[in-house]
Amino acid sequence: MFVDEVEIKVIAGAGGDGCTSFRREKCIPLGGPDGGNGGRGSNIIFKVDKGLKTLVDLRYQKLIKGHKGTNGKGSSKNGANAADVIIKVPMGTTIYDSDTNLVLVDLTEDNQEFIVAHGGRGGRGNKSFVTKLESAPKFSEYGEPGEQRVLKCELKVLADVGLIGFPSVGKSTLLSVISSANPKIAAYHFTTLNPNLGVVKVYDDSFVIADLPGLIKGASSGLGLGDEFLRHAMRTKILAHVIDMGAYEGRNPVEDYQTIRKEIENYSSKLASKKEIIIANKMDLENATDNLKEFKKAYPDKEIIEISATNHTNINKLINRLLELVKSTLDVNLYDKEEYESYIVYKFNQEQPYTITNDNGIWILKGKEIEKLFKMTKFNEDEAVERFARKLRGMGVEQALEEAGAKRGDSVQILDYLFEFKE
Repeated sequence: MFVDEVEIKVIAGAGGDGCTSFRREKCIPLGGPDGGNGGRGSNIIFKVDKGLKTLVDLRYQKLIKGHKGTNGKGSSKNGANAADVIIKVPMGTTIYDSDTNLVLVDLTEDNQEFIVAHGGRGGRGNKSFVTKLESAPKFSEYGEPGEQRVLKCELKVLADVGLIGFPSVGKSTLLSVISSANPKIAAYHFTTLNPNLGVVKVYDDSFVIADLPGLIKGASSGLGLGDEFLRHAMRTKILAHVIDMGAYEGRNPVEDYQTIRKEIENYSSKLASKKEIIIANKMDLENATDNLKEFKKAYPDKEIIEISATNHTNINKLINRLLELVKSTLDVNLYDKEEYESYIVYKFNQEQPYTITNDNGIWILKGKEIEKLFKMTKFNEDEAVERFARKLRGMGVEQALEEAGAKRGDSVQILDYLFEFKE
């Protein structure tokens, strides 16, 4: 099974809770606060494993959750950080944020790692809140919630040579002849529904070749296997255009080539500019020689190698030439980043850190920072509640509620909890 696109949700681990504790030992009357901090929650990390070829493992992991950090303890003992969760993916995997559709990272190197969701920091123990004015704080924090994201993972085949062309022109047969790959071969269109990879060995050298699903007219706009095929073709150094010179099924080789080139150009100018070689296949058929003459008249500048994949004619010549082309393009990055950088960090300016709305007399307060502060506050500790109120006041929430029309005694909702708006 070949899986090249999946969507998953990741939730990084929450931080461990801070501890409220005081040192109480005989003969030490002024021990003071000694509550330790919680440990960091586990990050969710994607790591490249070049041994993987598909995203099939992720298909069955719709939700990936991290582990919570260890809670802090008394005697100034900080909690341990949780172990990171590492998810292995194939080389060539691109990760998108589904909510923004922005590229987070393009994983193109073996063992490359990227944190897709950061674990929450540990909550601070009461020792961390000691100040000159407050020498014995009686409160601590819960751990920060881990980052949550919905991700789209997309795999693009990585190969030195990509075999392209119409269905049933002999791409799969050629792949099976020049490599140890065993693609499905049958006498009907779209036998190849997913890319097949093979390694071609030439003495002490080798290169990777991909048999890509057949194209049809309109592929660049999504017809047939459409842009799914073209997406994989972007990740090849060389395009090897296989053409049925025997004109099987009454096709015209010149028109076939024109059609495929047009689809490639419509899809991407970068794809159209890749090195290309024409493989004139099925030269053992009756009309192949005449068709080849017409093709050369139409495209006199194209490099053409005549073969018969079925009869193994000129196979060694083709393999050696493909190896030469691969070596001559070593300065071109096989793992092309296309139009984006290896990873992009976007930060959007928020005009307002929170919003206030009224729903049937209840004032609803929403905002990322406010909700994080709420989740990290221990409301069973009086000083923690007072700190929470001071923080909101410092953020201008109290004034904003009054300006919106809230009156003392009204109900204010944060997440699923209700509070009374007091002095």
